Amino acid sequence: MLLRFQGKTVNERFIEQIVQTLKSGGIIIIPTDTVYALAGDIHNSKAMEKICRFKNIKPEKANFSFLCASLSNISEFTKPFNTEIFRLMKNSLPGPFTFILNANNNVPGIFKSNKKTIGIRVPDNNIAQAIIEALGNPLMVTSVHDDDQFYDYVTDPEVIDERFGSQVDIVVDGGMSEFEPSTVIDCTGNEPVLIRQGKGVIAMREMESFNKFL
Repeated sequence: MLLRFQGKTVNERFIEQIVQTLKSGGIIIIPTDTVYALAGDIHNSKAMEKICRFKNIKPEKANFSFLCASLSNISEFTKPFNTEIFRLMKNSLPGPFTFILNANNNVPGIFKSNKKTIGIRVPDNNIAQAIIEALGNPLMVTSVHDDDQFYDYVTDPEVIDERFGSQVDIVVDGGMSEFEPSTVIDCTGNEPVLIRQGKGVIAMREMESFNKFL
């Protein structure tokens, strides 16, 4: 099913339909501030199983990120981190960054791999934000595309629906998306490490400032 939002305007009726689908274990494809993402409720094992089938991976091998509404969600699932890393994230989020952090014991049990780290995203996209806030908890997300391969189907929602609509419950049309993925920064050690340069660039200057404190 394709739900077409008008521009970036949030349709409350659509949001309610999406949330009900997520709560029942459905999976959806949503716009973010980078490419479109495959998403499900982090507390729903049915959603986990469906996403794993979609990606053709075993649940214990799953390496999904958490899509959060704000920085306040992050501490719920991560171990404490230092002030400079918090400042780095605060200056970068919402935005096109994925921060890898050390996970705590609150990570939902459906993640069978006993995750020691998690990727955290806070997207600068009002449709994604509205879905997360209405659901009441973060989404588990992964790329629709194959790793490091980007085609039209990750940017055009109509093409996404044609290609993957039969494998998911809802495709959320938020317009054409960006072509670049998020910038990935590993914050599990004493200092942040750039893992992948993507759309996000502002945080790189912050990282240079961070290193001066070390």
